[in-house]
Formats: sequence, structure tokens, C-alpha cells
Amino acid sequence: MENRESNLLAIRPIILSAKVSENMSTDEQFQNKTIRPIAKLQNELLIEVFRNYIKKRKNTFYELSLEKRMSFIENAIQKDMKLRNSLKGMIIGQFTVNEYLLYVENSSALNKRMMNIVRERLQANIQLLERELIPT
Repeated sequence: MENRESNLLAIRPIILSAKVSENMSTDEQFQNKTIRPIAKLQNELLIEVFRNYIKKRKNTFYELSLEKRMSFIENAIQKDMKLRNSLKGMIIGQFTVNEYLLYVENSSALNKRMMNIVRERLQANIQLLERELIPT
């Protein structure tokens, strides 16, 4: 039987800018070693989930200015618990068992870091959230 942990770790992208050093807090190390690579791996799924969220909100997102779209993303992630829990699940589901055990020790602070990273990813990829053109 294949080892789930080694498979999960093998498919994660390496993020050269996400440094991990001993003088960082445990939460920051976890963020850079685990959360950031998983968020990058899950990027396409996160975008598609948010597109669906926009659609369920009657596409009002597309009528907003860029600045208000950024706020829309931030508010959705902060205030919509159903969306927030869904996004967290997409990240947590990629944890190894050991990472999960580390996560539950300080889940509140790590959830905040996780949602900030997801928000940053969605905002940085805002052009990918544009309404898809339907071919005629």
C-alpha cells in the first residue's frame, strides 16, 4: 500500500520564497512549510470554488470596481462561515497526520494565517475570477 504522507508531500510545490528558520515562531514555520505550499497546490480549486460562490451571489461581484472586488473577497472569507469552512477543509485535507496534530495544537491562530493566505491568493489572481466568456 502506498504511503499517504509521502504522496501528499511529493505533490506539493516548492516555494523558494517561503523560508523556514529556527528563529521563526512555530506558527510561522508551519505556515511557510505546510500552508503556503498546499494553498499553491490547491490554487485552481480555490479559484473555482470562489467562482461558484460569486455565481451563487447572483454575479454581483462582476458589477463592482476592482477595489470593491478586493473587499468582496475579504468580506466573504471573513464573514461567510460556510465558505470559510469549505476553504479550510480544502487546505486541511492535504495535511499529513503529523501536520494535523501540529495544527490542532493552535488551530485558531493557524486558521487565521490560512485564511489570510487564501485571501491573498484569490486577490492576487483576481483576473482569473473574471466572468468566463461564452463562445457564440
